[in-house]
Amino acid sequence: METREHQHIENKIFHLHDREKLQPLLKQWHASDQTLVFTNGCFDILHRGHTDYLAKAADLGHVLLVALNTDESVKRLKGLDRPVNSEQDRAFVLACLGFVSAVVLFSEDTPLNLIRLVKPDYLVKGGDYSENDIVGSGEVKKYGGRVISIPLLPGYSTTSLISKLKKFRHQ
Repeated sequence: METREHQHIENKIFHLHDREKLQPLLKQWHASDQTLVFTNGCFDILHRGHTDYLAKAADLGHVLLVALNTDESVKRLKGLDRPVNSEQDRAFVLACLGFVSAVVLFSEDTPLNLIRLVKPDYLVKGGDYSENDIVGSGEVKKYGGRVISIPLLPGYSTTSLISKLKKFRHQ
């Protein structure tokens, strides 16, 4: 049985190819002068490093939009054994976070087209990226937006977590 809360969570999930569903929400956010923060990633196995990063990104504005790589794009970027969790599961878990306003799945290797559509006030990536390496930074700066790199919590990564799990399994 689907609850109201479950439906609320599902309503926070969009696909880039369904722009007609996303655009009214974007117009509402921009019209109400809410500061829109944009970030993206695979978020394959959500861990403390991810949630710390996302919470800090959310603190920068009123709205946090998380662009999520589809399974197809994760395989191209990370290898055929990834993702561990499906795009539907990853999107649902992200949408469950109270500080995430929306999750948008995209299948391209980069979120550049989505960034151009969203026109965020803040484009945010983890501290492992320099500002010049962040896809869309030039576009965001052209219209007066800011590009922010948030330091990552040391010792947390999906790759290291998968490695630990493999070692545990073989013990």
